[in-house]
Amino acid sequence: MKLTVRYFASLREALGDRQQLSGLPQSLTVAQLRQHLGQCSPAHEQALRAGKAVRCAINLVMAADDAVVPDGAEVAFFPPVTGG
Repeated sequence: MKLTVRYFASLREALGDRQQLSGLPQSLTVAQLRQHLGQCSPAHEQALRAGKAVRCAINLVMAADDAVVPDGAEVAFFPPVTGG
């Protein structure tokens, strides 16, 4: 399975703009993808660890940790945003 992973806001500052991933198992959930990405570097582990407030979108649609990521998807990670 191939994916494009994009990072926004403070995650982008820590991890860069994007990553291209391939060779991932099918039926990967968002939580499993976060765990896999956390193994890429200490910065990834710190930014994406379980329990850390990070939002996710798959192909521009908000997704929960149990959402399955389809092959060829663009997955975006970003911190929660507040406004006023």
